[in-house]
Amino acid sequence: MCTSKCNRASAESKCSREMPIPSGEKGVDKVRDKVGDKDHHTQSSDAPLRGDLDNIRIVLVGTLYGGNVGSACRAMSNMGIRHLRLVAPDAALDWAEAEKMAVHADDVLAARETFATLGEAVADCVAVVGTTARRGLYRQHALTPRETAAAVAPLAATGPVAIVFGREDCGLHNEEVACCTHLVQIPTAAYASLNLAQAVMVMVYELFLAAGSFEPVREKSPPAPAALKARMIGIWRDYLGEIGFMEPAMADHMMAAMSRIFSRGALTEDDVRILMGVVRQSRWAVANGERS
Repeated sequence: MCTSKCNRASAESKCSREMPIPSGEKGVDKVRDKVGDKDHHTQSSDAPLRGDLDNIRIVLVGTLYGGNVGSACRAMSNMGIRHLRLVAPDAALDWAEAEKMAVHADDVLAARETFATLGEAVADCVAVVGTTARRGLYRQHALTPRETAAAVAPLAATGPVAIVFGREDCGLHNEEVACCTHLVQIPTAAYASLNLAQAVMVMVYELFLAAGSFEPVREKSPPAPAALKARMIGIWRDYLGEIGFMEPAMADHMMAAMSRIFSRGALTEDDVRILMGVVRQSRWAVANGERS
């Protein structure tokens, strides 16, 4: 899937930022450093994840800024994605800033894996999705994030899927694009280049939705049936006539307007009962005088 070019540093590229990996971070060894002399500790939920989300690997190539790494971890944690892989991060990357920006996703940051090349980072992946802001001969088939998520979601049920993000200043090199089975481009109105962490957020959000992980809050009260709403309209009609809000000759016209108002939202049974209760309580207050 990945050519040998992916396993070489791109020395010919004008914007290459490949730097030596610090001792102890080469290959697939997990990084468990201490940042600022503070032990990493888990702060995120231990709730079980869907298997397809657990197979997503967020891969950041040649990242320059610790804040972007940390913010990407936070975005991942928001959407239930746990696995971060870094490819040749800048040697001067500020890990303290990364931990600061990760907030409660410091466990994702602590469990990151670091690799020397993109080829090594995606060697176990059944699909590799490269993100790009540029167009060109080898990038013109890029899909939108939503299309991409729909395409790779079934693949993530069978094995690891990598979502690859390039450097902040120049993205992925052509040699790295050649390692990808899919390309994705986030649509924008004009300026195409997004902040790295913002791009990660867009992608993991779409993957989260495609995985069927989102369960919207359901209304506890069922929708009000037509008969109940008609009863409510009748109660309001009688009451508005009693208090002189409308003349009898204008009642039909006024209640048609009231019906339109009440129909602008999907009323539940509880909603209708509250509106009828307003009338009942108002009648009681009128009949018994002002309450002290």
